[in-house]
Amino acid sequence: MNAIVTVFYDWSRTVASYFTWAAPLAVRITVGWVFLWSGWSKLQVLPRMVENFRGWGIPFPEIVTPFVSGVEFVGGILLLLGLLTRFAAVPMMIVMLVAIVTAKWSDVDSLETLLGFEEVSYFVMFAWLRIAGPGPVSLDHLVVRAFRPNVPASCYGA
Repeated sequence: MNAIVTVFYDWSRTVASYFTWAAPLAVRITVGWVFLWSGWSKLQVLPRMVENFRGWGIPFPEIVTPFVSGVEFVGGILLLLGLLTRFAAVPMMIVMLVAIVTAKWSDVDSLETLLGFEEVSYFVMFAWLRIAGPGPVSLDHLVVRAFRPNVPASCYGA
């Protein structure tokens, strides 16, 4: 039994410890890229997006649409760079919640349906980045190292 624990738990944990940088980087690149282009695309066809937002029942679509599009675009850039990651994740989480409530909620008939929405997956990834931080392959990591050299960067999730 000890050999099983050694192989399946200790060995896999040791190997994984060399790649702790990869998960936050992969998540940041994935959601950063998606939302950079999502925001940019919406900004390019703003009048049509205002009508979509109006159709979804979002109040003040003339104000909210460019704001949300800008949040997605700027948030995507910040996440790609790993700059202000924990701060950028919060408005992105809010955008996902609003998208779920306004555009998807009428389609929810079960927990399975709700959890199947890509917006829920994005929300979870943003929440994870908010909690865990950007990882060591990020500008946040460099900022922490430059301005707090005596504090381990791991304390900041960077």
